[in-house]
Amino acid sequence: MARRSSVQGNFKLRGLLRRIDNQMESDLRPAMVQAANLVLATQQRLIPRDPSSSEHIEDELEAFVSKSGLDAQIGIRGKKDNRKFFYGRFLEYGTKQYIRGDSTVAARPAHPWLRPSYDMNREQIIDLITKAVASTLRKAAEAK
Repeated sequence: MARRSSVQGNFKLRGLLRRIDNQMESDLRPAMVQAANLVLATQQRLIPRDPSSSEHIEDELEAFVSKSGLDAQIGIRGKKDNRKFFYGRFLEYGTKQYIRGDSTVAARPAHPWLRPSYDMNREQIIDLITKAVASTLRKAAEAK
């Protein structure tokens, strides 16, 4: 024999969860945009600049935040730019010495700029997101 169970106040809980979902878009996304722009500015400042090139990789970096505000992507976006600035990974990680024909190509040292840009802004990012989540929960709890 199956037992029946019920939850008291489930309509209130559903309403609260719906309000939280609606509030997340308005409070969390601006905080994520601000955090992504902090990281983007740091990346543009840290990346090594090639003075011989007319086009610079730091000009093509961009920040994208999803509509929900729960996902952010910072860097080179799109196939065309990824093909054009493929050497960004060699700047980040460096290269080793190798032989091409009769000549030896010297190793290039690493100049990390991706991870350090996040690490330098980590406390500010955590603070921004924490405040946005707290504000969202406060608004959802106050709303009827």
